[in-house]
Amino acid sequence: MLRSVFTVGGWTMASRILGFARDMLIAARLGAGPVADAFLIALKLPNLFRRLFGEGAFNAAFVPAFAGSFALDGPAKARALANSLAGLMSIWLACLVILGIVFMPQVLFVLAPGFSGERLALAIELTRITFPYLLFICLAALVSGVLNGMNRFAAAAAAPVLFNVIAMAALLGLTPYVATPGHALAWGVAASGIAQLALLLVAVRMAGMVINPLSRPRMTPDVKAVLKRMVPGLFGAGVTQLNLAIDVVLASLLPAGAVSYLYYADRVAQLPLGVIGAAIGTALLPLLARQLRTGRRLAAHQSQNRALELSLALALPAAVAIAVTAWPIIATLFERGLFDSRATDATAAALVAGAFGLPAFVLVKALTPGFFARGDTATPVKVGIGIVALNLALNLALIPVLAHVGIALATSIAAWVNVAVLGVLLIRRRQLVLDRRLRRRVPRLLAAALVMGGVLLVLNLALFPQTGTLARFLALAGLVAAGLVTYFGAAQILRGLDLRETVRLMRRRSG
Repeated sequence: MLRSVFTVGGWTMASRILGFARDMLIAARLGAGPVADAFLIALKLPNLFRRLFGEGAFNAAFVPAFAGSFALDGPAKARALANSLAGLMSIWLACLVILGIVFMPQVLFVLAPGFSGERLALAIELTRITFPYLLFICLAALVSGVLNGMNRFAAAAAAPVLFNVIAMAALLGLTPYVATPGHALAWGVAASGIAQLALLLVAVRMAGMVINPLSRPRMTPDVKAVLKRMVPGLFGAGVTQLNLAIDVVLASLLPAGAVSYLYYADRVAQLPLGVIGAAIGTALLPLLARQLRTGRRLAAHQSQNRALELSLALALPAAVAIAVTAWPIIATLFERGLFDSRATDATAAALVAGAFGLPAFVLVKALTPGFFARGDTATPVKVGIGIVALNLALNLALIPVLAHVGIALATSIAAWVNVAVLGVLLIRRRQLVLDRRLRRRVPRLLAAALVMGGVLLVLNLALFPQTGTLARFLALAGLVAAGLVTYFGAAQILRGLDLRETVRLMRRRSG
């Protein structure tokens, strides 16, 4: 599992770094005004459906079924399952895309009720361009699930790199030929979906599995079982995305710029969430499914505990570091061009609130496979409905006091409640037993993260504010280096981590 986590995490890190380059370019060219808000809504809508149908509910139901079938029944039956679902997905996603394009004004009336006039018209136009991305990226998620189920993680983790490269190329190359830079980005998003699907189809063919999205779907018992598990998984795996959708709806009601502030803050928080949370969840789900399907329950127990330990070992310092250095991060990455100091202050405040929930978001990724690998997608949906309602209530209570910062804080609080409920349910069912090593190390990891936070706070006051771009980047690099050395050094001294054990394990896995 550790090797798979590092494979996925490494490629995700590359994608996130390129994503920062893309967002820096967007911030400079679009700022945090009406065009930026319209494009970010156009990007948010297909991504919401992608995370619900492609990466969330579908993967939660499909990956365990495919991995189990591949391990016990052989490649031929697993391939038949994948192709039937690919054909079925192509049909209903194509219908969804057509309906979405036709009824986009009505869709945005629900998703962005605060938009009006030029901002609404531009959002409708840009979202119609980006919406076909949903079809290609959901099919790409299916092919990624096939590769993950075969224990091949590199290509699926590398595909999002194309999204960032093509988006930047479109912004730089197409802007002179279209109405706004937002239009150039929208066309880049649509093209990137086609490119990612093509890359993954080639990768899965090289792995010995031919997937045809135009296959005739066959409603076999295995296909019906996946679809049955997928329906409740729409909420169970997509709670965070539904909460983010609520955030967008409420942010659209605030003055112009709120959508952009939350987007840029979320982009920074997504770096550790994507590298840690997505990597752990991606690697853990097929592993647990194989272990439980083959009767190795003790191995599954150990895998779940080590996933939680690794989640906290990386998420706790990330959350503390982001909270302490929020202003330097936003100022260094985005404050140039149309993105001014006012936008920096507003975005940094949202980032601090989001950092509070970061460990919870990562822990959800490590806990939900405990349900999905056992074929239980119903329990997370029941929890998810309550979490969505809680998030909405918290938003309504906090927005009048904290404006857009209240939206970020409400999402963080709801995420922690989600973790608590999922964890208690797994423990009560004896499907999660926190072992001695996890209970001993977590307090020490938290102590190491707090030591690092104190060091970063002092250095932050000494190194910032800087005014020049190069000086800010050098100062931020110094903060990152100091944080890494302090945290891992303190964790080693406090015996929260054993770095030598990790190195030995990685060498053995690599060998």
